[in-house]
Amino acid sequence: MYETDDPRSRLSTASGAAVPTSSAFGASSYGRFYASDPQEVASGLKTWLTRGQNFIVAYSQAEAGAVLERVGQADEYVLLLPDAATSVTLEFGGEVHQIAGYTITFIPAGDSRITVNVGGDVVRLLTVQAEDLLAKVSNPQSYPGPHPQIPPFQPWPDPVGGFKVRTYSLDVADEPGRFGKIWRCTTFMVNVFPPQGPRDITKLSPHHHDDFEQCSLALEGDYMHHLRWPWTANQHDWRDDEHEHCGAPSVCVIPPRVIHTSAPSAPNSNVLVDIFSPPRFDFSDMPGWVLNADDYPRAE
Repeated sequence: MYETDDPRSRLSTASGAAVPTSSAFGASSYGRFYASDPQEVASGLKTWLTRGQNFIVAYSQAEAGAVLERVGQADEYVLLLPDAATSVTLEFGGEVHQIAGYTITFIPAGDSRITVNVGGDVVRLLTVQAEDLLAKVSNPQSYPGPHPQIPPFQPWPDPVGGFKVRTYSLDVADEPGRFGKIWRCTTFMVNVFPPQGPRDITKLSPHHHDDFEQCSLALEGDYMHHLRWPWTANQHDWRDDEHEHCGAPSVCVIPPRVIHTSAPSAPNSNVLVDIFSPPRFDFSDMPGWVLNADDYPRAE
């Protein structure tokens, strides 16, 4: 599992318990946006769409003047602007918000309109209730129905003081013992890692999650995703190990109970964002890990 100096070694889920037998683990899914056509093309805008069991990743390359609009959005969604130079104007609920780059914003259900002021990468994270986008994803065949290891989606409690547009800067200093930079809302948990160089391959962290997927979004660099499916009594369930190289931008969706670890390899800067829907309990139980825990209560 984890090295002793890895902050995740203190998680309640880090005991390394044996994986129970199962008739279905599910398949991994990869979206190599740099090597595929976008699912949506509009004026000044290209958008790639990949799904998980509960969520959709909408990655856009946007020019100034491009518009991203949600009409009748069913639930809270995420706007991630990873580039400091990017800026947008968000219109929601009769209010106008100027949002700078290098931020994460949570936008309530309803109608919203994002106009790009300074172009760059624009990432939106939405649940599969965004049916218009769900119909366009690149990997519908990976999700034919409910997953036997993933509970039905349940949103987490409403934020303190009610729903409103909430923006947080990604410019947060690293802290010893804290794992990445984590924010959560009612529908997502997002962990933004600082840029890093190549990983020491003698200090990898193979582990698994019992009942949720992990989505790893590579924004810069190169990653090798290593996945191993445990054997069950039924040999028909067995799968070969995967060692998949993904450049950026790309997405890797890892099923529950599949042993996995990822290694960045670009010599200068590798940037990864881990995405979970709904939020994780074990990360939420670590004091100080969730940076906006005062705004969004933990589910019981």
